[in-house]
Parts: sequence; C-alpha cells; structure tokens
Amino acid sequence: MKTYMLNKTIKIFIILICIIPILTTCVYASFSIGDIFEGADGFIENGINDGHPTIKEDDLQEMSNLLYNTLLVIAIVVAVIFGLVIGIQFMTGSVAQKAKVKETLIPYIAGCIVIFGAFGIWKLVVNILSKA
Repeated sequence: MKTYMLNKTIKIFIILICIIPILTTCVYASFSIGDIFEGADGFIENGINDGHPTIKEDDLQEMSNLLYNTLLVIAIVVAVIFGLVIGIQFMTGSVAQKAKVKETLIPYIAGCIVIFGAFGIWKLVVNILSKA
C-alpha cells in the first residue's frame, strides 16, 4: 500500500513539474539582443575611459593570501574536530562500534588528503604565477 501511495505521489509531482512551465506565461526579460550588446560595449568603454585605477596585483595577492589562510584555518579546525570525534568514538565504543569507526577512517583520511592537497596546489599555483 505504501509503494502504491509513493508511486502515485511521484506521478502527481512529475505532472505538476511538467504543467507549471506551460501555465506560466510571465516573461521578465525586457531587453533585446541589441540592447544587451550596447550595454556590454558601454560597460567596456566605461572601464577604458574611466579614470579609476584598475585592480593592483598587490591587492589581489593580499586578498588571495587572506582567503587562503582563512579557508586553511577552517579546514584544519574541521579536520581536527572530526578527528577528535572519531578518536573518542573509537576509544569508548564496543567492538561493533570500533568496526564502524574504522570504516569512517578511510573517507576521513581521503577527505583530508583531498582538502590539504587542494590547498597545496593552490599555494603552488599562486607562487608560480606570482613569479611569472
């Protein structure tokens, strides 16, 4: 009986998803292609003719370092907290719980390798590009 109700609910949901786009006739776009290209050209001209300074490389480097350090600290804190939780579960758990904890260690270690590897690659790329 539950599968019948679930199938019926899914069918009704799919029908509603298919009908809603057909019934909605409201269009929010009021620009033509020509207006879009004129706006893009105007944007480029304002950037070229405007007397404001462009983004400096030092400012970009500082922002990248700030973002890198912030995200790295967050990643370290999250990894340490999860490591502590897994360690406490391993120390206080029964034999069956220890087996489950050992199963969660592989994704934890793989996640740490991926995250900190990504940070290493990011730092390497930034260093190479800053020297170029």
